[in-house]
Order: sequence, then structure tokens, then C-alpha cells
Amino acid sequence: MSELTRIPAPEGVAPAAQYSHVVLGTGRFVAVSGQLALDEKGALVGEGDPAAQARQVFENLRRCLSAAGATFDDVVKLTFFVTDMTHLPAIREARAAHIPDDRLPACSAVQVAALVRPEFLMEIEAFAVVDG
Repeated sequence: MSELTRIPAPEGVAPAAQYSHVVLGTGRFVAVSGQLALDEKGALVGEGDPAAQARQVFENLRRCLSAAGATFDDVVKLTFFVTDMTHLPAIREARAAHIPDDRLPACSAVQVAALVRPEFLMEIEAFAVVDG
């Protein structure tokens, strides 16, 4: 595993409760495209259900990271694209099932007008650093 350093609150920056402000490391960079709530056959999981969609998205992220030889321990940044900010608690709950509070990556949350199809409530991308 690569060596990552998390800086939850750099000097002069207010602490964040749900993410680290800075994560740095050395190794091989892994970018995972935004994942949607699709199962392995391409069917939507959890129509209208943010919690079910978030769980599927994190499972897809886990599988993509694994394909690159990475785990959630290697994730340095997550970006949440949501159609409604009220979906963030469901995303945080799904994230907590994979990433403990002491290993939180840097995160951004962006509300968007729409995703690629109207039934998708969220899309999440990940960046990781693994041993070179």
C-alpha cells in the first residue's frame, strides 16, 4: 500500500467534519470514472432510492479500484455529483461502510441539474494512489 498522509485541517483552515482538506502520497495514480447505480448487467439499482443507489455506486467504485490493484484505503479524493443535496446523508452512510472516519479522503460535492439519465440520483468518481 502506498503511504498516504491526511491533513484534516491545515493551519488557518477551518476543520472539516466529513472529509480531509488535503491528502498526499507517493506512488501510481489511479483515476476511476464517475460510477452510477448500475449492476453488472447494466440495470439501475434503487430507482428513486438514494441509499440503494449510493450503496451500488460504492460497490462499483470498490470493484473498479480492485481492478487497478487499489482499495478504499488508497483513495485520496472523491467527487460526488448529486441531483439533490439531500442525498448526501445516504452517500456518507455508504461511504462509512467502506472508509473509516480516520481515513477520510478529500471530497467535493456538486449539485448538478441532471446526470446522463434522469433516474440517476448521483455519480461518484474516485482518485487513488497505490504503490508504484
